[in-house]
Amino acid sequence: MIIRRLRAADAAAYLELVNTTDVESDFMMQEPGERQMTAFQLVISINSPANNIFVAEENGNLIGQLIAFNMYGRNKRVIHVVHIGISILKTHWGKGIGTKLFDYMEKWAAENGVKRLELSVMTHNERGIALYKKMGFEIEGIKKSSIFVNGVYVDEYLMSKIL
Repeated sequence: MIIRRLRAADAAAYLELVNTTDVESDFMMQEPGERQMTAFQLVISINSPANNIFVAEENGNLIGQLIAFNMYGRNKRVIHVVHIGISILKTHWGKGIGTKLFDYMEKWAAENGVKRLELSVMTHNERGIALYKKMGFEIEGIKKSSIFVNGVYVDEYLMSKIL
């Protein structure tokens, strides 16, 4: 398995990956079919300094991804903060891929002046919370009824890690 930066040539495979993980897990931020990004739009996004996408590749196939993006913009006061999203194909859960993606991203973050990593996770996503705590993230607070999944409002934890 290889962990690396996403390349423009990966656009179609990346879109297939995230569309698949949207279907496989109720913990994603999008409902299946809600992503409307085209491969062309993704290529433009890949080249944006605000988006940093890392992928896990096995036998030439993308099996996981982690995006670290400047959610609050690239202004001086917040340039040191990145928000994280991660997804892995269900067939590869529990194989340490999330840990490897986080390790790779944190090396990138340290080299690029990132001080604060943050994410949100549904409070009932025990696997995700366990991974984030393992990686050194701490719960900072709760967003009540912030996500609507399968007809139910769900709370999210706000988690962060200071590098």
